This record gives sequence, C-alpha cells and structure tokens, in this order.
Amino acid sequence: MNSEISDDDDAPVAVGDAIQTLEQIMADENSLWTKITQPRLEELLKDHDNYLEGFLGSKRASLKFLDMSYLDLSGRNLTQADCTGARCEHATMEETILRATNLYAADLRFVSFIGADLSRADLRGACLRGVDFTNANLTEADMRDGLLMKSVERGEIMPIMAESESATIDRAILKGADMSGAKMSNAFVVQTDLSDANLRNARFVRADLSFANFTGAILDGADFTDANLTGAIFHGAVLSRTILDNANLTDANLTGAIMESVDFENVDTATAHLPKHVAKLDRELRDILADHVEWMNSNGSEGIQANFTEVNMAGYDLRDVNLAAADFSYAILKDADLSSGNFMMCDFCFADMRSVDLTGSDFRGAKLQRANLSGAKLAGARFDGLPVGSGGGGMWPANLQFAKLRGASLSGVDFSNANLEGADLSNSDLRLADLRGAKLVDADFTNAELAGAKLKTADLRGAKGFPRD
Repeated sequence: MNSEISDDDDAPVAVGDAIQTLEQIMADENSLWTKITQPRLEELLKDHDNYLEGFLGSKRASLKFLDMSYLDLSGRNLTQADCTGARCEHATMEETILRATNLYAADLRFVSFIGADLSRADLRGACLRGVDFTNANLTEADMRDGLLMKSVERGEIMPIMAESESATIDRAILKGADMSGAKMSNAFVVQTDLSDANLRNARFVRADLSFANFTGAILDGADFTDANLTGAIFHGAVLSRTILDNANLTDANLTGAIMESVDFENVDTATAHLPKHVAKLDRELRDILADHVEWMNSNGSEGIQANFTEVNMAGYDLRDVNLAAADFSYAILKDADLSSGNFMMCDFCFADMRSVDLTGSDFRGAKLQRANLSGAKLAGARFDGLPVGSGGGGMWPANLQFAKLRGASLSGVDFSNANLEGADLSNSDLRLADLRGAKLVDADFTNAELAGAKLKTADLRGAKGFPRD
C-alpha cells in the first residue's frame, strides 16, 4: 500500500479524467489490492456462511481491497459481506447472493452477475464496465456517485477520487434486471441493454443513456431530468408519470411505448419518434371490417387489409369480429373487448393489450412478440399451431416471445407448440392450460397457478419460478 496522494486529491475531477485515473491506479499492482487465492477465499466464505447461520465465533466476510480477479464465486452467499474497493475483474458471480453487500467503489469490470441477487447492494462508485447483469435482481441497489477509497496505516479510509465519478455501465447487459428505485444520477450507461428491466422509480438525473435499449422496460415514476437519451429505444416500454424534464431525446424511438401522464412540455421532441396515438379511426369500423373480409375472401385481390398499426383503440368493442391477418402492431388496445374473435395470423407485436378481454378468441399463428397482456382475460383462447397447407406441411405456432402476461387469466388456454420464450407469466392463472410442446425457455412462472396444466414435452430450460419437484 504505497500509492501517494497529491495535495489536491480531494478536488473534483472530470469524469473522463477520473476514469483515466482509475485505470492508472488499477495498472499499479502494488497500489491498492492484496491478491487472494481461490482456496483462501473458500475459507473466508465458509466462515461467512457460519456467520449467516448465526454460529458463535464466526465472522462476517471482510474482502475489502482484496484482488479476486478471475476467481469463481458462483452460487455463493455473500449477503452483507464487505467488499469495499475489492478488485473483481472478470470474476464469475452467477447466481451469487449479494443482498446488502458492500461493493462500494469495487472494480467489477467484466464480472458475470447472471441471475445474481444484488438487492440493496451498495454499488456506489463501482466500475461496472462490461458487466453482465442478465436476469439479476438489483431492487433498491444504490448506484449513486461514489468515491474510490484506499486504506492507510491507521486503518482509516481516504479518498483517491472525487464524487464526480459515477457508475460506468458501458455496453453492459441488464436485460430483465430488477433495478426498481436504483439511484443512477450522473451514471454513464451508453449502449446498455435494459430491455425488460424493472426501473420503476429509478433516478437517472443527468445520466448518459445514449443508445440504451429500454424495450419492454418498466419506467413508471423514473426520473430522466437532464438525461441524455440520444438514440435510445423505448419499444413497448411502460412510461407512467415518468419525468423527462430537459432530457435529450434526439433520435430517440418511443414508437409503441405505453405512456400515461408523461409531460413533454420541457422536452425537445423535434427529432424524436413518438407514438401516433390516433384518437379515432380514419374510417368507420364497420367499413374497415367489411373491406377486410372482402380482402380475405378474394385472397387479397379485392378489398383492403385492416391496418391498425399504432392506432389507439383503447376500450373498443370488437367482439365476434373476423380480423384474421390484420395488423395491430404497436396498437393501443387497453381494456378493449376482443372476445370470441378470429385473429389468426394477426400481428400484435408491441401492442398494449393490458386488461384486454380475449376470452375464447383464436390467435393461432399470430405474432405477439413483446405485446403487453398484463391482467388480460384469455380463458379458452387458442394460441396453438395453425396447419400450413393441405398436404401435412406442418404447423405455424403463435409467437409470444417476451410477451408480458403478468397476472393474466389463462385458464384453459391452448398454448400447445406456441413460442413463449422469455414470456412473463408471473402471477398468472394457468390452471388447465395446455402447454404441451410449447417453447418456454427463460419464461417467468413466479407465483403462477399451474394446477392441472399440461406440460408434457414443453421446453422449460432456464424457466424461472417453475416448481420442479
């Protein structure tokens, strides 16, 4: 521990200078960290397990300023461990429990946190460049500005870097991560995948989120004041009471975003791509339906295919209609009644179908990728394969990849052979549903009711919350 601190170490520095300083410090092997071997680490973690179990004489793991680069901590329980300033570059922490763990100013470059639990973890000032947070839980994680620290002879903690240095999540993967309430003011989150992440009430004040992917993310109450959202993608994202004051939305794509109570008064949207939110159809619905039926009966030679792309049809009554092969992509259908209808081969990609009534409707061969069907009623609906051709040419299954079906009523639904990869089925009612042969890779069944469901030959690899006894 022989690195020197200059007289102006406490002075604020620019983010670029701070990152360069951090990299210089990391290059000096003798400046901060003490190398630890895998066997010695295992000893400390075993004692930490005893501490968590409440055994007398055991100690909470203190891994402060240890160099754990390239070590494997997968599946271990590091709850409440102190990893202040630790160096973990390229370490593996998949499925690791890091609840309330102190990772303050830690070097976490290129760490794999796949499936890890970092709820309430202290990540202030941590270097997160290249990390993989796929399916990680970051509920209430603290990712505010921080200080890079070092210990000195008297056991004190002294700053090396100013508070202007923020979390760096350059090109990181946080797909499906739970970061509700995370504090990320001034963070550098360029080209980061936040698709399907829960960012409810997160703070991104003055953060650089240029070209970030928020597809399907939950952004209720998130604060983007003065944030840079240049080129960001918000397809299917839920923005309710989201704060965008003075945010930079240059070339941002909010097409298909679900927006409620969002104020654009202090935002320049001149080059942003916003939803059309058409208040009403340009023709009478009965004329559209008649032209569509003629189009279907003539194999496309007459009539007009129904196109509801980006149209706001919230609350519409579409019971018993025949709109097979119609285009509903990015449409707003919240609270609409589409029960007992024919929607075979339709395109509902990115549609807002929250609380919609689809009871008894036919969706065979339909595309519903990333559609939001949370709270929808689908009892008795069909999403099974549609026969292709007349000579036994196979089946065309419905595609619900990454669709949101949280809390949906799915009792008795036929999902046989359907593609539900990455679908969110949490808190849904799947009693007596037919899921035979369905693709359920990485689907979320947390708190779902599955009594009587048929799952023979279903592909459940990576499924979350699924009972396996």
